This record gives sequence, C-alpha cells and structure tokens, in this order.
Amino acid sequence: MRPWSRSTERTTAADDPDDRGSAALEFIVVGLLLLVPLVYVVVSLGLIQGQALGAEAGARHVARAVAGASDAADADRRAEAVIASITEEYGLDPDRIDLSLACAPAGAACPRAGATLLVRVRSTVSLPLVPPVFGLDRIAAVPVEATAAERVSRFWEGG
Repeated sequence: MRPWSRSTERTTAADDPDDRGSAALEFIVVGLLLLVPLVYVVVSLGLIQGQALGAEAGARHVARAVAGASDAADADRRAEAVIASITEEYGLDPDRIDLSLACAPAGAACPRAGATLLVRVRSTVSLPLVPPVFGLDRIAAVPVEATAAERVSRFWEGG
C-alpha cells in the first residue's frame, strides 16, 4: 500500500529552476520603466501650467495698468513694470515674452478714451531635460498665450 500525501506528489516552484527569484527584479524594472515617464509628464505639465498662469496674470495686469495710466509714456512704464514683476514671480524667460497691445475700435492711438484695450502675452515653455543641440530645445517648446481686455475710461485724458 502506498501512503497518500499531497506534498510528496506536487512539485513546488522552488524546485523548478526557471521560476526562481525574479519577481522582485521584474517589479523594480517595470516600476522604473513606468514611473520615470510618469514623473516627466507631471513635471512638464507643471511647468506649462505655471507659465500659462504667468502669461494670464501678465495680460490681465498689463491691461489694468495701461487702462489706468495718465498718458502714453506712463502706460509704457506701467506695462514694463508689470511684465518685469510677472517674469520674476512666475519664472518666465524675459527674452521669450511677446507683449502686444491693441485698441478696439482700431485706427487711432492706443490707449485712448472710451476704447477697449486688448493685451496679448505670448511665451514658450521649454520642456525639461531637452538638450540645446541641433535645435531640439526649440522644437520641444510649448507655446503659451493669454489675452485680456480692459475698458479705458471715457474720461481718460492721456491722448
């Protein structure tokens, strides 16, 4: 008579040399392969969001500052001061900022009494860890743009 025992009839994974001890290594390798791109995307989106907030704040504050200026020279000084403050606070690159002002209806000097002042701020965000070789930093840049409108008082006397 043969004694019956499950443990003696089954082979365990430890007995098979092909299935030994690689689960931890596989977990670490797969974890790194999935985690590194995820962290890169999170950091990149954070940079883009920060620059977009800076562009939006710059457009809004420039519109308000210029609309409240006493004359055209004061409007220029105020716009430059606001842009300098925004670039410092949000970490924008001053060389990459493009500021444009326009009035609606078009045709006369800007700003003027009763006009709607339209301000547009453009910038580009360079993605992290992209080297500046072969123009890769220019290719891997995301444009950011914000616009704002502000009504100039009809009693404005600067023009």
